[in-house]
Amino acid sequence: MMKKLLVALLLAGFTYCTQAQEKIYLYPDQKNLHIGGKDKVQEAPYIEHFSARTKNGAGVLVIPGGAYTFLADGHEGKEIAQFFTSKGYDAIVLHYRVNDEAQQGARYPAQYNDATLAMRMVKSKAATWGLDPGKIGVIGFSAGGHLASCVATMIQPDTKPAFAVLVYPVITMDTPYSHAGSTAMLLGPSPAASMIDSLSTQNRVTAQTPPTMLIHSTDDDVVPVENSLLFYNALRAHHVPATLHVYDHGGHGYGLGGKDPVLNSWPELCVSWLQGLGIK
Repeated sequence: MMKKLLVALLLAGFTYCTQAQEKIYLYPDQKNLHIGGKDKVQEAPYIEHFSARTKNGAGVLVIPGGAYTFLADGHEGKEIAQFFTSKGYDAIVLHYRVNDEAQQGARYPAQYNDATLAMRMVKSKAATWGLDPGKIGVIGFSAGGHLASCVATMIQPDTKPAFAVLVYPVITMDTPYSHAGSTAMLLGPSPAASMIDSLSTQNRVTAQTPPTMLIHSTDDDVVPVENSLLFYNALRAHHVPATLHVYDHGGHGYGLGGKDPVLNSWPELCVSWLQGLGIK
């Protein structure tokens, strides 16, 4: 009997950790919109709210990567939410519009509009969710890191994040360090030089950019580490609090770091950094 009860409790805990408490469509009145991408997702853009069982009043908007053509919403979405909720932070996973190889999907500014609307919605629901709107930040991975950096540097009223965490992020849209696939999916096959410059977010950093943590690996052969270095140097030039962790291995796309005892140190380092900022 005790064994069955223990199993039931474990299953209940697992269910709590893996199911969002709330799903909210970004554009409930525009049913013609869909996420799209190479997976041809017909669902409209939305956010999933994962509530921490023991809240600390802070929250994080989670933006998965996927080269602006799909959403890696497992290891760069739900698993990230599980980690942060276990530490007291509410997590909100963004499912945003993406493009496809035929260029029939969404290009900029659709993704930026999805992300900024999501941040605005999260802040508007802060009181209902038991959060402090001044303690809501953003974390993004790969192309999602680029989108998160857009939110952090192209600030609109009610969208400024309290912090940004960029994990192996795409930053520059320009050669030689750009991720060509992300650039083409976001800006089209032949973007104007002015758009490349404008969406290379190291050029967008100002003194108003929030404190930022960057995570990257030297051997990343998908998104070169120079992307994080460019952003970090821009933060330093504008005297924005910044921290950079560059690992000597890991490649690209490792999410929480798996079983690697070096790579999987970054999530706890992130929490310590947030606590140092008073976001706890």
